[in-house]
Formats: sequence, structure tokens, C-alpha cells
Amino acid sequence: MSDESPQYLVAHLRRALAEHPRTAELGVRVNVRGDAVHLSGEVASEQRRADLDVVLHEVAPQVVIHNDVRVADCREPSQREELR
Repeated sequence: MSDESPQYLVAHLRRALAEHPRTAELGVRVNVRGDAVHLSGEVASEQRRADLDVVLHEVAPQVVIHNDVRVADCREPSQREELR
């Protein structure tokens, strides 16, 4: 990992995820643990999840990224819900 402080690195990566047009993510959490960056949270699609890795590798190619972001299940229900 680079010589910058973990707090600076987290802020830098959060800003990149929020401002990049492919990601525009504000809800993804970025944490530094040891020599790696860990992402967590939820996004709308598998493509958006993959874009998180691509954008962060462009911004900080030296950083090891562990992407634990989940893809939200946005499908319509398969059956009707009965309310009683």
C-alpha cells in the first residue's frame, strides 16, 4: 500500500466512487484493514459491483481490494403476497 494515511486513502477512494460516472456510489463503505481496502454495502447490479473494482484500480492501482458488496435483489415477487 502507499505511504498515505489510511484516513486519506479512504477519503480519496470514497470520493472516486461517488464522483465517477460509472459508479456514482455514496452508499458503499470503504475501510482499510492491514494492507487491503475492503468494500461493503449494496448496489443495484452485478455490473455496478464490478465497476467498483475497475474504478478503484484506475485510481489506486497499488491497492489490494476485497469487494464484499452485495447485489440487491430487485426482481418482482414471483407470487402474490396475501395480506390478512
